[in-house]
Amino acid sequence: MLLAIDIGNTNVVLGVFNDEDKLVEDWRVGTNVQFTPDEYAMTFKDLFNFSGIEFKRITGVIISTVVPPLLPVMIEMSRKYFSIDPMVVTHQLKTGITIRYDNPKEVGADRIVNAAAGYKIYGGPIIIVDFGTATTFCAVTEDGEYLGGAIAPGVKISAEALFQRASKLPRVELTKPPRVIGSDTISAMQAGIIYGYAGLVDGIVERMKKELSPHSIVVATGGLAELISPETKTIREIKPHLTLEGLLLLYGVNR
Repeated sequence: MLLAIDIGNTNVVLGVFNDEDKLVEDWRVGTNVQFTPDEYAMTFKDLFNFSGIEFKRITGVIISTVVPPLLPVMIEMSRKYFSIDPMVVTHQLKTGITIRYDNPKEVGADRIVNAAAGYKIYGGPIIIVDFGTATTFCAVTEDGEYLGGAIAPGVKISAEALFQRASKLPRVELTKPPRVIGSDTISAMQAGIIYGYAGLVDGIVERMKKELSPHSIVVATGGLAELISPETKTIREIKPHLTLEGLLLLYGVNR
């Protein structure tokens, strides 16, 4: 079995794939840079136990991270508890795409994984929108060239900034309000955040289509994809496990 670990700024996403490359279980836990390898192992062990999966069944580990301090922690955890030297995603891995970024080292591991998976599954041209701590937009050509994209503040960051910088506005739950014209402060804020962010996504995607191709497939992933995507005009596919599937792909190509 393969353990895929995607370390984001807000959450660590785990996925376990069986020998038939099927995702049998996945979890999302909070990112904590203060955790030791033992503390992460203890957390993972509890999750495994709930699903009836034993550590000894893991034969491979692959790690993608945008939080550099946690990489040595996860590597040590993998070596100590799984007896495995994990594969780590970098721009130097075989991906099935060609990175045309000015400095390939600057491309986040999550963006590489998403682009590789998106192109493998859907082909190109493709635009991938990942709703994470930041919302990233990645463009891949018909020939599999990763051109780059755009990075915007994430939905939660935007909502939190509104709460912190406007003294009379409360922190609100991120849910879709019944209408755009809110009749109270809470629904007005929710309308501005949800529908406003959908407009942001459409605006960036439409501009990217002009530079990439008007026929580009637009795929969304990430924790808030299912909340925002239905309110957009441009997103056609929602793939919640795109990053985990990309890690499976890269592991298979590079092991």
